[in-house]
Amino acid sequence: MVTNRKIVMITGGSRGIGEGIAVAFSTAGFDVVITYNENSEKAKGVCNRLQENGVKALAVELHAENRKSIKDAISMASNKVGQIDVLVNNAAIAQEKPFDTITDDDWDHMMAVNLRGPFALVQELLPSMMKKNWGRIINISSIGGQWGGLNQVHYAAAKAGLINFTRSIAKIYSEQGITSNVITPGLVATDMAGAELETESGKAKVAGIPAGRIGTVADIGATAVFLASDGASYITGQTLNLNGGMYFSN
Repeated sequence: MVTNRKIVMITGGSRGIGEGIAVAFSTAGFDVVITYNENSEKAKGVCNRLQENGVKALAVELHAENRKSIKDAISMASNKVGQIDVLVNNAAIAQEKPFDTITDDDWDHMMAVNLRGPFALVQELLPSMMKKNWGRIINISSIGGQWGGLNQVHYAAAKAGLINFTRSIAKIYSEQGITSNVITPGLVATDMAGAELETESGKAKVAGIPAGRIGTVADIGATAVFLASDGASYITGQTLNLNGGMYFSN
């Protein structure tokens, strides 16, 4: 199917940061493909909201740890909307556990979803981007991937790996018009962050943010849309710290 608009695929786009990114891209006039892991009804509801902006929107099931699922999702997106121009690797899992209780299975599952998944998605989508000599890869990491983690060591390790993966792809493919950048949010107002923000340590983190507030999904979405624009064509291999100054102030 042919479309005159650029097409973005946002993994984990049915809630939280992913949903905010999807809204931002639809507002900017992109056709949007969001992926979901389980809640198809929630994803369809998001698509209905996106379509109010006059764009095409499609929800497809995707399990980031499964290469076949990734291939099937890309195939469905290509057939129903068109070839993907922009990939936003947002889907991720988190797990709070003391370091000495993390099992091999915990570690492997975290890496499979949060690091191997983005690797496989990029690998599957690069050929079509290379044919057009244009593409945007935007990976969503975390300040935890820069700081390290106390109760999420495996999460922090995966997110750190995603930052370096982003740089590696930029070194290899930027000359072919495919940029690769990573956004590292700090504390963001989402359901996932809600529990942490209610704790004493979470409240202390908020109090120490130089910007005086936590981030919003709109903050992340606006930055992702900019990175996908032609105006950002000379930005590649970069880590954009969207944390209100948390990283440099610590």
